[in-house]
Amino acid sequence: MFKKVLIANRGEIALRVILACREMGIRTVAVYSEADESSLHVRFADEDVCIGPPRASDSYLNVPAIISAAEITGADAIHPGYGFLSESAYLAEVCEACHIKFIGPSPQVIRLMGDKARARRAMKKAGVPVLPGSEGTLESEDEALAIAADIGYPVLIKATAGGGGRGMRVVRSAPEMSRAYRTASREAEAAFGVPDVYVEKYLENPRHIEFQILGDHFGNVVHLGERECSIQRRHQKLIEESPSPALSEKVRKKLGAVVVQAAREVQYANAGTFEFLMDGSGKFYFMEANTRLQVEHGVTEFVTGVDIVKEQLRVAAGQRLSFKQGDIRFQGHALECRVNAEDPDTFVPSPGTITAFSLPGGPGVRVDTAMHGEAVVTPYYDSMIAKVMAYGRDRDEAIARMTRALEMMVVEGIKTSIPMHLRILADPDFRAGRMSTGFMERFLAPPKADTLAASA
Repeated sequence: MFKKVLIANRGEIALRVILACREMGIRTVAVYSEADESSLHVRFADEDVCIGPPRASDSYLNVPAIISAAEITGADAIHPGYGFLSESAYLAEVCEACHIKFIGPSPQVIRLMGDKARARRAMKKAGVPVLPGSEGTLESEDEALAIAADIGYPVLIKATAGGGGRGMRVVRSAPEMSRAYRTASREAEAAFGVPDVYVEKYLENPRHIEFQILGDHFGNVVHLGERECSIQRRHQKLIEESPSPALSEKVRKKLGAVVVQAAREVQYANAGTFEFLMDGSGKFYFMEANTRLQVEHGVTEFVTGVDIVKEQLRVAAGQRLSFKQGDIRFQGHALECRVNAEDPDTFVPSPGTITAFSLPGGPGVRVDTAMHGEAVVTPYYDSMIAKVMAYGRDRDEAIARMTRALEMMVVEGIKTSIPMHLRILADPDFRAGRMSTGFMERFLAPPKADTLAASA
């Protein structure tokens, strides 16, 4: 096992990795930007190294600075967390060259699955259902038009690299193609440094369902069930849950087996997530794979009892998975709400100093956060300040516990998304499990005139 792990990240995910390492007797190294000097992940790590100014490109995305910090402190492994460099094949390759273990898949797998067009081809070859679309990167607008005419509108122009909704444009007719193609390509180049895009059939208001997998270097791969991630705004997830209200045990086993086989065929080792869209008829289509730990991994840990971060460490250290597929038992239901520092009505970011901070507790509640009273929420990074998770015997109890937890959470000095989450949790469609990626568009739509008149 590793003696010392450097965490190439910040905030709550850095703390999450530190917790797992402490329980396993592994020393930790925190890296931080000048803006994070007083952060909790710096305070609780065994060692810490400043790697640059506040801007992420000068610190948390600075590969030479991170590798230097690992060499200076004698770290024998690097955990990238999620975001930043977590899906960087380049970082994984540099780690190999420097004889530092990268806690994640191989550079080859990261590069394959990180290129969405190549990943589509690989999954199609492995027997995973994919949406109709281009076989690879588009060469021109004319090619995009020809494919769209063949598969039918609407279609989605999508960046081959990156994620988070950037470099994506819905095209509903041929006259819209030219502008959408150029805009998506420009966004992709600005966000990921690669202008390449591809086209696929666009599903109206599907469900977004993902499967968590773990694999080792001995060919063993297991799935830990699915997560429903349909509650999202502008492709940014807001609430996740496991299991999905839409899946039967039969479907879960069938799709889980497909995912496991696909992961084996690409020789996947460590944690990963295979993401799917489910249409109104219940058909699934592969969307993308994330070669890293997911923000929402905690809900899967609740319903399976598996510590995913510890398994990541064991696998990276050359050990076998500590369980087999038959050992996994799915019990209860778990939800996660991403609490962001933003206005709950306008979604405008709300950086500032937290003047009061009190976390909820009680049965079935877990909060992952690096915030505290007098902590400063800076404008430099993602606005998420906490992940509130709730577990219950069934979905109703999990929702009740989440509602209670959010009502008792105190955050003062900044605005947060908590009021919005409480409104979603009380929504009749959400409570009934009727949801899709279009849920928030309906939820945030202004009341219609006849509705207002009826309530007057």
